[in-house]
Amino acid sequence: MAFAALSSALVVRQGSGDDWRHFHLPAILFANTLVLIASSLALLVCQARLGRGGVAVLPQAVRWLSLTLGLGLAFVAGQVLAWRDLAAQGLFLATSPSSAFFLVFTALHAVHVLGGVAGLAYARQRLSRSPAAVPAGMLGAVATYWHFMGVLWLYLLSLLTWRIA
Repeated sequence: MAFAALSSALVVRQGSGDDWRHFHLPAILFANTLVLIASSLALLVCQARLGRGGVAVLPQAVRWLSLTLGLGLAFVAGQVLAWRDLAAQGLFLATSPSSAFFLVFTALHAVHVLGGVAGLAYARQRLSRSPAAVPAGMLGAVATYWHFMGVLWLYLLSLLTWRIA
């Protein structure tokens, strides 16, 4: 709901003043998008391995879940690089409404991604012990949240590209 409200506020604010400043989005955002998509694919592979069942596939599932976790952290690191890129351009939270919206959207999304990383880390820790240590539906809930973060990012990047770039 916060992202919907902020999206509406962005559209209204953009049209209400002459201080809206367009700027080039950091190129890392597009590479970051691929990282987030790859993390979702890795999580799907993890779930497929677990769906096969048996102890033999457990190490493979843990590796795929670890890859998902690592890619999630790489995404957040990429966001930090994007913020540094904006700072190098002289764009900060107080510079203009457009840079403020960009930073708020991307920081809020990064915080949500870190929440997903925490869920992935918890699931990985439990799964490393045994599949029985993972409560029924927990990995599915974490996966749903994770995939939603990916879809939300695609929406945010589209919005920011359309309204700011």
